[in-house]
This record gives sequence, C-alpha cells and structure tokens, in this order.
Amino acid sequence: MKLGSAEHGDIQIDAHAKFAIVAARFNSEIVNNLLQGALSTLQDHGVSAANIDVLKVPGAFELPVLAQHLADSNKYAAIITLGCVIRGDTPHFDYVAGECARGVMEVSLNSGVPVIFGVLTTDTPAQARARADLEGDNKGVDCALCALEMTTTIKHIQAEL
Repeated sequence: MKLGSAEHGDIQIDAHAKFAIVAARFNSEIVNNLLQGALSTLQDHGVSAANIDVLKVPGAFELPVLAQHLADSNKYAAIITLGCVIRGDTPHFDYVAGECARGVMEVSLNSGVPVIFGVLTTDTPAQARARADLEGDNKGVDCALCALEMTTTIKHIQAEL
C-alpha cells in the first residue's frame, strides 16, 4: 500500500442499494474525472447504473445542503460528494473547504447515512489533476470504495442488532 491511500475492507453489494453522487460544477474538468472514477468503480463492483443517481450543484459550498436532502429521503445507502477547491490569493479557500467538510460530516452524523467527502483541497491545479487522474490516482475511485465498504459494514452491524 502506498502512503496517502487507504486499504479497503469487506465489500458486499446489495443489489437493491441505491447510491447518490453529488458533484460540484466548479472546476468541472477535475470534478468530472472524479465523477467518472466513482461511477466506474460502483458499476465495476456490481451496482447497476439504475441504482446510481448523479446530481450537480454549483460549487463545493452547496454540496452539504443537497446531501442533507438526499439523506432525509431515506432512499440511499450512501451519498458521495465530489468537488475541487484550489487555493487562490484570498481566504476564500479556507472558508469553502472547511465549511464544506464540516457540513458533509454533519449530514453524515445527523442522518446515519454515510456521506463520503470527495472534495479535493489542493494548493495548485496540478495537484488537483494528479488526484483526479483517469489512468492513475483518482479520489473518486477511493470515495466509491469507501461508500461500498461503509454500506457493507453498516448492514453487518444492523443484522447483528
């Protein structure tokens, strides 16, 4: 295992489980690669395209509110949020990145639905591209694997209660 990557545990697909992916349109070149990685990973692990809903929001700051509505619907086993915030010359990065992360975590904790944080927070566009590579490191892939593992783990816990 390389540093900066996660080992993924048990993944068992429930054929009826639905997943939502909420993707920001800001920095779309990067986010579309993350989305492609997440979609192909879910489908490669047996999730049918019919069980994956993709919704778009303007930017990373809007991800938590849509994730909250999706979690409240009780339709989804997990929700994946995807975005990209690149540091600029103003403190905008700090406000957006921090609040987005906090909001996504709040939705997950308050709803009990795994809401996966797939927002790249980088200093440069090159760093973002390196983490959204369709041929190599792609955090969208990691987020999809995380969503699958979390739904498997939660299902096991619920079966034992």
